[in-house]
Amino acid sequence: MEAWTAVLAGTPVDSAMGVRVLAGHGLMGRAFPMAEDPLRQTAFQLSPEREKTDAVRAVLRQVRAEGCRRVLVYCNSLSAAVDFGPLAAETGLRIVTPMEVYEDLAPRYQRLGVAAANAQGLAGIERTLYGANPRLELLGVCLLPAVLSIEAGEEPAALVERPRLPELATWFRRCGMEALVLGCTHFPYFREALAARTDLPLLDPAEEMLQRLMEIDP
Repeated sequence: MEAWTAVLAGTPVDSAMGVRVLAGHGLMGRAFPMAEDPLRQTAFQLSPEREKTDAVRAVLRQVRAEGCRRVLVYCNSLSAAVDFGPLAAETGLRIVTPMEVYEDLAPRYQRLGVAAANAQGLAGIERTLYGANPRLELLGVCLLPAVLSIEAGEEPAALVERPRLPELATWFRRCGMEALVLGCTHFPYFREALAARTDLPLLDPAEEMLQRLMEIDP
């Protein structure tokens, strides 16, 4: 039977995005969303530590029982809200998260902008980046309305215009930021449309996450 990867994410939409990213690299994924929509996902991330850890633990035990050994956490805010290190040790699963990528990313830059879905994700990314490079200068924003537009299926070209994302990228550039971290796994949805409107490099951790995943024995 073909090996598969569990895609743990916030909602059915970004879980499906993670499965499609895996498929684009010849890997089979199965989606495991933690909430029905972005608002419920934010509420889940704000729930008591034990409650959300237990919920994630239950999903991880399920995927392990079904023969899975690899997990892709395709959600920045989820990986910021739950400590996956102890859960990986407990379940024996190899869990790849965006935070691992940010640890390696931080020393390469002096100034970074970060766009996250919510403050939970932003705080987790900030904590990880500063932990790896205390001298890093960061500017951050939360763009939950953009996530809601993506979930609603709004076209990327229209989506980047309505919340003035090109102007936001210009502001980051004028503040001296070297690049903008797309700190939400929804945001590659509009990456191409935004890249056409700015010369600020856009950093998506997905490619490096996939590389780490493919190095793991399934």
